Amino acid sequence: LPGEVTTEPVFGLPALWIGRELRDEAGLRSLTVVDCGTIIATHLTELVKDNLPDMLSYLEVQNLLTNVHRDAEKLVAELVPGRISISGIQRILQNLLAEGISIRDMPTILEGIVDAAPGTASLTQITEHVRSRLARQICAQHAVSGSIPVVTLSPEWDAAITESLVGQGSERQLAMAPTQLQQFIAALRDTFDRLAREAEIPCILVSPGLRPFIRSIVERVRPATAVLSQAEIHTRARIRTLGTIA
Repeated sequence: LPGEVTTEPVFGLPALWIGRELRDEAGLRSLTVVDCGTIIATHLTELVKDNLPDMLSYLEVQNLLTNVHRDAEKLVAELVPGRISISGIQRILQNLLAEGISIRDMPTILEGIVDAAPGTASLTQITEHVRSRLARQICAQHAVSGSIPVVTLSPEWDAAITESLVGQGSERQLAMAPTQLQQFIAALRDTFDRLAREAEIPCILVSPGLRPFIRSIVERVRPATAVLSQAEIHTRARIRTLGTIA
């Protein structure tokens, strides 16, 4: 079809601006047609989602806990302030929002914090445990036609990233050599560009211990791409493997 070649900015898919008179023809060719109003609404929605962590203030978290307190008084009392501060809960909720995870299910989130807080003071590790408690919600969010499209890491990259972790417990950090990091990013881009041409938008499925570190890499180059750990895949969820980052 004649038109202006462009890239869909949210997911990086190849796209084409066409005249209104070509809309029906595009539909007959089984192409996805999106009108201007929907495009604006989608981009505004993504803009709000990208800034949700900054919009969740300390006062808002207090209000959330007050509302939950009515139905789960003992749970909130057990958590605050004995095991974690309101600021700590705020940071955990911001971590979830930063990756597009809804925080509507506050009771489950608080139960996850209760489980994890006695064993670690790391808010990152507590967040990872909360994510596993939200497995059903996360899987439903990323399912497409009943299954979750994923790409995995090759054994070589899995081993390379694992070997690049230094420190213990909450002090663990990724210390990968810059050249190796650029190689991984290039392999990541190649895989997702190929799948984008096939109109596929997969998640990256990794082992639980590596998820936060791989996410820290992916968010630099593909912030809209979800990184899931195997602990977040619900027992009833189906996955559809589309490829490997090699």
